[in-house]
Amino acid sequence: MAVLNPAWLLLAELLVVLGLLLWADRWLHRHLQGVMYLLSNNEMLALWLYAIILLPGVFLHEVSHALAAFIVGVKIGRINILPRRVGKRIQLGFVPVQQTDFIRASLIGAAPLLCGGLAVIAVGYKVFGTPQLIAALAAQDWVAALKALSAALHAPDVWIWAYLVFAIGNTMLPSRSDIHAWPYMGFVAVVLGFLVLLFGGAALLLNGLGQFLTVAVRLVVLLGGSTLLVDLPFFAAIFVAEKVLGHITGRQIQYR
Repeated sequence: MAVLNPAWLLLAELLVVLGLLLWADRWLHRHLQGVMYLLSNNEMLALWLYAIILLPGVFLHEVSHALAAFIVGVKIGRINILPRRVGKRIQLGFVPVQQTDFIRASLIGAAPLLCGGLAVIAVGYKVFGTPQLIAALAAQDWVAALKALSAALHAPDVWIWAYLVFAIGNTMLPSRSDIHAWPYMGFVAVVLGFLVLLFGGAALLLNGLGQFLTVAVRLVVLLGGSTLLVDLPFFAAIFVAEKVLGHITGRQIQYR
């Protein structure tokens, strides 16, 4: 029986986690709004209820932008964490940022993912013991996984911490405006890598890049796994609430 190369296995884990994160992010924002609308029968009230539930994550997202802008010396406007409609999109928060170069713009755009990720990983380590649970699941050690899950569920103030991870983990992904400068950063990275190879630094580049990518991918898998595990009970509650409210009110939300 063939055994997967560790690098390929890690890549497969990354792709699965990223795919699930993107699906979960889209599902949550659509269905949470749907539940709030069924509950209130008022579009504006539903928008505010939806925004209030995710407020801790929205606050951290926008403050992260502001903090990163301050560190790199870019002026910002007033931080806004109130929801509003922008065309067909809903904007939960916004920080006006002065026009700047693509390097600083990329760092400012990535700040919520970094800060939110660190917050989720820290709670996972300190409160839920997420690394042990994910390791047990990856090894298919179901007894160890159940023990780790039981320990996580009996952590002090577990549902407060779970709610914070839910709110932060589902608002930390960058928006379109956050990543507008990332393609330029990618192009510069490719050019620099080509120059290193051209001047005979292939071994150094590949070794250093390999180690960096391994650590980065493991952190992303840990972050995504932590978020998805905490999301499960909240997603189940949203799903059940939507079905019950739909049955009671006789209304069904059509998602496009």
